Amino acid sequence: MVLSCASPCIQGISDPAVANAMAVNVNNQLAAQISNNTLRFGAFAALSMHNASEAAAELKRTVEELGFLGGLVNDYQQSGENNDTLIYYDQPDFDVFWQMVTELDVPIYFHPRTNVEPIANLLYGHAPWLLGPGQEFAATLSGHILGLCTNGVFDRFPDLKIIVGHLGERIPSDLIRIDAQLQRQIPLGMPMLLNVSTYFHTNLYETTSGNFATTLLQFHIKEIGLERIMFSIDYPFVDIPSGTTWVDGLDDVLAPEKLLSLKRGAAIKLLKLND
Repeated sequence: MVLSCASPCIQGISDPAVANAMAVNVNNQLAAQISNNTLRFGAFAALSMHNASEAAAELKRTVEELGFLGGLVNDYQQSGENNDTLIYYDQPDFDVFWQMVTELDVPIYFHPRTNVEPIANLLYGHAPWLLGPGQEFAATLSGHILGLCTNGVFDRFPDLKIIVGHLGERIPSDLIRIDAQLQRQIPLGMPMLLNVSTYFHTNLYETTSGNFATTLLQFHIKEIGLERIMFSIDYPFVDIPSGTTWVDGLDDVLAPEKLLSLKRGAAIKLLKLND
């Protein structure tokens, strides 16, 4: 079980100095809490993403000194006095961070967050019921993931490993249309060299967190391959019994070795749990 700081965590702190200090504090607390049972629990580092170099240094510290398995970011980093500056990690300024991630050979998990108030009001003031996991989370985070693709991050760092929850925030369900439409952006200067489908075979992984849809899982297996999919629950936002009941009921859908890959095999390989 890999633990992390609940959303929005550090991404919800606009002051860079406060955010960086809180990330260190959170990571130290998490390391202390699992130190007596690291056979059962692992951790993803919380990171302040105001400054790419500082984020890289904290990730390096948590992996090399605390034994963490990677990092987790809750979508964009809010910043600015009015919390209205959004920092995305798909620009060349963050190459120093992605370089560190690849050197450490650990994944970064992208988790959703609630939008800052100006965006939430503009987009969902007409229908506030769409805030959160019903629509907002996938719509916002999928744009960040596609930004990593279209801005060439995976081309500059071909060994980079990114995990996306909730069955890929809907992206693998729409790959044909996404690939076809993005092809039209190449003459307009889009730097992406391959296509999103390719990156889901080389750089992107998804988990089942909070999305226990058997037919959708089967479709995604055909689209990106079972080796790119890992079982996850999304606790405390989803209760553990719901996840375990669902995955244990897949023995009529997946052969034993494939079900074992989903349950733990792919995660063991990606997170190097047997090393």
